[in-house]
Amino acid sequence: MTTSNDYLAQRQLKRGAAGWILLAGLGISYVISGDFAGWNFGIAQAGWGGFVIAAVLMGIMYLALVLSLAEMSAAIPAAGGGYSFARQAMGPMGGFLTGLAVLIEYSLAPAAIVIFIGSAVNELTGFDGPIVYALFYLAFVGIHIFGVGEALKVMMVISGLAVLAILATGIALVPEFNSANLFDIEPISGGDLMMPMGLYGVWAALPFAMWLFLAVEGVPLAAEEAKDPKKDVPKGIIAAMLFLLFTAVLVVVLLSGAVGAKVIGSSAVPLVDALNIAGHSQLATFVNVLGFLFTLILFAVGMLYYFMIGQHRLIAKSAEEEFALLYQAQVELEAA
Repeated sequence: MTTSNDYLAQRQLKRGAAGWILLAGLGISYVISGDFAGWNFGIAQAGWGGFVIAAVLMGIMYLALVLSLAEMSAAIPAAGGGYSFARQAMGPMGGFLTGLAVLIEYSLAPAAIVIFIGSAVNELTGFDGPIVYALFYLAFVGIHIFGVGEALKVMMVISGLAVLAILATGIALVPEFNSANLFDIEPISGGDLMMPMGLYGVWAALPFAMWLFLAVEGVPLAAEEAKDPKKDVPKGIIAAMLFLLFTAVLVVVLLSGAVGAKVIGSSAVPLVDALNIAGHSQLATFVNVLGFLFTLILFAVGMLYYFMIGQHRLIAKSAEEEFALLYQAQVELEAA
């Protein structure tokens, strides 16, 4: 299906105030909590070598996705994200199926995320339950109504704090690195030190490797906040992905190399545990408070906000498309 100039002309984006740096920060903020926890359980499934293979495969897939989104964002600067791109490439049915799949993700993900937020609040205050879930939903619906630009700036600051915690951890663990620690998981039948669980472990580790990159594809949803969507969105999403590749290498290599892959693979808080075992208890406290409790809670909230705004943008964009088509058909019938 060829993109018509009239079609795109009727769907020009409003100009926002966000440059590519702010959009890159937004992309990083969507993902960075995955560097703090979650990914490391893939090491328990595949061993360090097997997880690295899974992470490389996932990184290649996400890099290809990001480059494709960057190109499409420049050609079709629309806030509908994957729905808008699929509609232009494959027609209404292709757009509908893509939009439906993404909408299911955006509908189910907030439920899981808000439960995680409730668990984090429970750790701090001892209070949890449906009231907490409802309060967070209401709070971020309110922020969405008030304005996206303000939320982007807050998330940019939080991104800086999270990156600071990761970089500080990396610097502290460099002297502790020992390559032998990477391969301390005993292989099972059919495996070796590099891949203790064999090829099956690589497959099992893929969902955990996704934590290092998941949600960076949400940057095009902020197209209406960009100063120049055709330039800023591609630059922002590529810059975010490159930085996330750097932080992924940092945590995957240094944490296991400092204290052992076996320990990291079973840790609920890998950065904090690695620092404590390495003898950096004060820095561990700093990372625990700043990087884990504070940043993870707010980034989980950020993810909730991302899925909520994504759901709204997708529904609004698909409704706009279908109502426009119905209106056009009605006009043509009246003209006939």
